Amino acid sequence: MAEVDNKVPAEVRTQFGKGFARRLRVAGQIPAVVYGHGAEVLHIAVPARQVTLLLRKKNAILDLQIDGKSTLALVKDVQKDPVRQIVEHIDLVVVTKGEKVVVNVPIHVVGTQQSGSVLELDAKTVHLEAEATHIPEFIEVNIEGAVPGFRVTLADLKLPADVKVDGSTDQLVVHVHAAGAKDKAETGAELAAELADEAAHAEHKAEIHAEQHDAEKAAVLADAELSGAAAAAEAAE
Repeated sequence: MAEVDNKVPAEVRTQFGKGFARRLRVAGQIPAVVYGHGAEVLHIAVPARQVTLLLRKKNAILDLQIDGKSTLALVKDVQKDPVRQIVEHIDLVVVTKGEKVVVNVPIHVVGTQQSGSVLELDAKTVHLEAEATHIPEFIEVNIEGAVPGFRVTLADLKLPADVKVDGSTDQLVVHVHAAGAKDKAETGAELAAELADEAAHAEHKAEIHAEQHDAEKAAVLADAELSGAAAAAEAAE
């Protein structure tokens, strides 16, 4: 697919509301807001076809052409029609060359693990700190020939220069296990949970039995005390 020009002509808009936004979309434009770097929120309209193509790339950077000036903006949020999946609104944050930003980048797994083993994808994305104009489109993890016991954590990822994981690097990204191993582990966990429930139920029954026994014992003592009091009263008479 040919590269789409990220220089996007943008028109400042002063009208708002659902009705106006609907008319914009009919005219082939998308309403958007631009904010960041202490500037006032700017309401704009951008060409729908061009921007929709640019949005195919995760963490797209748009070079907004507003009143003859260039403004770089990172796509922060996209609202779509839940049924037709048409882009209805975009939130953009102003960035500058050299500025560091934190973004969510997809994990792409390549290769095939050893026959008879199973691959588990534990993290579909990774939070990265990267230079705004050099955000990687995805991070590749190679599992070619991986055998059971193979593990990749965030610390093991091969990242581009000047890109680093934002936060802890202990999180598991992918791992490979023998076929059926997970089922056995899950069965064992389920059995342990059932045994724990049974033990708790038995303990509860024992507590109830003990309480009933104490109550019966107290009743017997009370009857004995009443009998003794009655006998004493008869003797007194």
